[in-house]
Amino acid sequence: MLKRKIFILSLGIMLGVFISTCGSVFAERDNAEVASDSQALPYEDLRAFTEIFGRIKRDYVEPVSDKKLLEDAIRGMLSGLDPHSAYLVAEEYQELKEGTTGQFGGLGIEVTMENGFIKVVSPIDDTPAQRAGIKAGDLIVRLDDKPVKGMTLADAVKMMRGEPGSKILLTVVREGEEAPLKLTITRDVIKVKSVKSRVLEKNYGYVRISSFQSGTGESLKAALAELKKQNGGNLKGLILDLRNNPGGVLNAAVEVSDAFLKSGLIVYTEGRIENSEMRFNAAPDDLIDGAPMVVLINAGSASASEIVAGALQDHKRAVIMGEKSFGKGSVQTILPTSNGAAVKLTTARYYTPSGRSIQAEGIEPDIALARLKLESLDKVEFNPVKEADLSHHLQNGKESTDVQGVNALDKNKEQPLEMKDYALYEALTLLKGISIVNK
Repeated sequence: MLKRKIFILSLGIMLGVFISTCGSVFAERDNAEVASDSQALPYEDLRAFTEIFGRIKRDYVEPVSDKKLLEDAIRGMLSGLDPHSAYLVAEEYQELKEGTTGQFGGLGIEVTMENGFIKVVSPIDDTPAQRAGIKAGDLIVRLDDKPVKGMTLADAVKMMRGEPGSKILLTVVREGEEAPLKLTITRDVIKVKSVKSRVLEKNYGYVRISSFQSGTGESLKAALAELKKQNGGNLKGLILDLRNNPGGVLNAAVEVSDAFLKSGLIVYTEGRIENSEMRFNAAPDDLIDGAPMVVLINAGSASASEIVAGALQDHKRAVIMGEKSFGKGSVQTILPTSNGAAVKLTTARYYTPSGRSIQAEGIEPDIALARLKLESLDKVEFNPVKEADLSHHLQNGKESTDVQGVNALDKNKEQPLEMKDYALYEALTLLKGISIVNK
């Protein structure tokens, strides 16, 4: 009797899910197609599900609620599709909404699942994770003393979040490192300022977008207006830095692309359902009046970042420089459910204006840069012989200067750009070259 009741309950639930998700598809087909074998209910699979459900209820070592079993079944269905589809309980759904507005609690990293481990897509600027040295591509294998293997992405993210001021120990496997790294990070309230800007040199501006939020488009417009004001209304070139930008809101990526394009397609999406097919076109304005651009990307540039880079590359509006991007070219739609939760479901793929799919391919830069760091020669043990070192050398004839004092002043000077950020230095050098050629 118990088994029969469980079967009826489970079958009813599965039928409800099936009808709600497939009803719109059936409505568009004629009666002959609906009656075809390809649309028949998978009775044998439903019977197997019911049998397993009943065995867990009856034989598992501890009692398990129906709610937990069904939630886990839903999570399993979605996580088996791709790394980005997921079931979000009410608390997780709320956290997702907070994340798109620019303030949330945690460590400050964008993550995904890879082979059962948590993979860092990119650390977010000015967050505990970035300050602790977390890098794009890192694999997190332990959270405190708990192995990540076997956790869902949602469980891992929930564990990484916590009260500001509390600490968590991450065990990280990094390519090129022989042993796992152990990094202790103090949680904080993450307030993401998505757009930062400054003047690099006279008439050459720099804009950094760390993530795409609902207000990123307006923030970019304000930043560009300020850069033009600081340079007397004349910008000879702009560097747009999208390195380690994990993406975010699609409309923000469209607004950023539109700021530099006068016409044409920015991005389009294609999926199986009608409302998953969208096209976004540029309005007739360019906020920097056609000034040359270089866009910096790396392996941590994902999703919305790739949309912007791909659009500007296809329209030959900017030179893309850096490393091949992450390759996340899928669209996730948030579908709220009646119980206050939501389903994050992959419903389409992104395509650049020329028809390139970003998914699992990424954006290839026009100019590839190796990931390296320059060091000054004074840090290397190299002491060339000078005239003053020769025996019986001729004196200068004037009062000697305080060499130590001069050296001390030199050491206090700010590091040159090429030492601080090699890729940015190369981008600025290229911009100057383009400006000279275009005269």
